Amino acid sequence: MGQSFLEELRGERRLSPNTVRNYDHAVREFFVWLRGSEGRDVTPEQVTRLHARSFVIESQRRLDRRTVHLHVSALRAFYKFLQRRGLVESSPWTGLALPKLSRPLPQFLTEAQMRDLLGVSEKPAESEATEEDSKQAFALSRDRVMLEVLYGAGLRVSELVGLTYGRLDLEDGFARVLGKGNKERLCPLGDAATAALHAHRAAFAPEAGPDTRVLAHADGRPLTARWVQLRLKECLKRAGLPRDFSPHKLRHSFATHLLNHGADLRAVQEMLGHARLSTTQIYTHVGIARLQEVHRQAHPRG
Repeated sequence: MGQSFLEELRGERRLSPNTVRNYDHAVREFFVWLRGSEGRDVTPEQVTRLHARSFVIESQRRLDRRTVHLHVSALRAFYKFLQRRGLVESSPWTGLALPKLSRPLPQFLTEAQMRDLLGVSEKPAESEATEEDSKQAFALSRDRVMLEVLYGAGLRVSELVGLTYGRLDLEDGFARVLGKGNKERLCPLGDAATAALHAHRAAFAPEAGPDTRVLAHADGRPLTARWVQLRLKECLKRAGLPRDFSPHKLRHSFATHLLNHGADLRAVQEMLGHARLSTTQIYTHVGIARLQEVHRQAHPRG
């Protein structure tokens, strides 16, 4: 039964391997806790609302609130699976009150900081000055593509490293991106990112086929998400910016800057590939925080 549940998560719901692993761990942990609490094995159909509430209350003593939410999401999904199979009549997790989550505002680079960061791919670092010109030119061009596409299209790092030339429409400036759950969306690239992609392909990948990865090592090996993370840290260092910014924070910057310039919230939702508008709405809070700071500094009674 447990294996069938995991297969459904992978196949029908197309959840990522990490999410499937987390759901599996959460369900297993609940029944281990229940065995310890009751002193005996308890079957899924024997789980009551009291068991569910007790688990949530006890979990808050050892887990952070977001992890508690994750565990309950996994258990809700598990019980929906059991209901569809006719193995339980109802779910003890439906409508269960959970601890309120605090949502910290996402960190992002200012537009001036983004200009500084993008500028590092226009000139070599001192440490690269002794390298062969061709290798140096390739590295700079690749950095330019990496930074411009992450920021210009708001891609997740996994989406960036998986991008192939067959998914680019450089004439109209779009990319067909495979996001979470293998859902495809169209992402505008912007003029700067499109120009960087045009130049990189013309100079270093003129024979690239539709399945060729856009970001690769000089020998053609595709880049990994970890490589992009480390390379970004190097670019941040060269730009004199905090090195704790991740590729995902460039995505935050993309969304924040769009909304600050009046972009429609639902359009930004589509570009980010968010399933729920509420996920995107956190960026409006960033805008409000910025307005409040301006008000505080400029208003006589701020």
